[in-house]
Order: sequence, then C-alpha cells, then structure tokens
Amino acid sequence: MDKGRLVFISHSSEDAWVARQVAEKIRLTGARSFLDEADLDIVDEPDEKIRAALNESDELLVLITPWALVRPWVWVEIGVAWSRNLPFVVVLHGLQRQEFLERPEAPTFLKAKNFIRLNDIERYFAELDRRVRDTANHG
Repeated sequence: MDKGRLVFISHSSEDAWVARQVAEKIRLTGARSFLDEADLDIVDEPDEKIRAALNESDELLVLITPWALVRPWVWVEIGVAWSRNLPFVVVLHGLQRQEFLERPEAPTFLKAKNFIRLNDIERYFAELDRRVRDTANHG
C-alpha cells in the first residue's frame, strides 16, 4: 500500500453502501482507507489481507449498526485495534449511544471511547483532515 495515513473501516456487509461513502470522504482528506470490499481481490486471502491492513493502519473507524453488533469480524477488528493502541472512533447508526452501552456484548473498553452519530461524522472528517495536514507538515 502507498504511504500516508491509513484508516481501517470496520463495518457489517449490510452497511457496505454507507462504508463506501465514508471511505470516499476519508480519501478526500488525503488519507487512505481500507475497506474490505474495495481493497480485497477475489484471489486474495481475506484473513491475511485484513490482518496486514490492520497492522499498517493508523486509526480505526468502526461503523456500529444493529447489523454490526452481531458480526464477529467487527469485534475482531476492534480487538486488534485496541491491542495495538490505535485511536478509533465509534460511529453509531440506527441505535443510540445508551442502547449500545446497555448491550451485554459491548466491550467495556469501547464504552469510554469516542462515539459520534453518523449525522455528525463531518466533525471526524475535519479532524482527520487536520491530522493528515499535520503529518504532511511535520513528516
């Protein structure tokens, strides 16, 4: 992959359209995004490519929807990011923060993380844009 800030987008396949829109906005900031459906070829070993992208990523954006809550891969990707001490943002769509916090499967370490609603994601893009510029100015 090219150099530059890499944002790994974790999501359910049910949320693929939304994830593609997020990936496009990330690219407009000058950062790169990893989105499984866009970055995996048919001949790729998905487990290996996902692991490599997670290891190379600078941050994680996880789209939490009712569908994502029941997808094991979303939880694995969050766990890898957490173990790597990656910064991440939880983008909620289709449920409220309190609904998420009350779910027994929600890991306790996520409860203290940054939550935003999908309707407020422009704030994340503005902050990402600033991080990309800061890296370019100091890199």
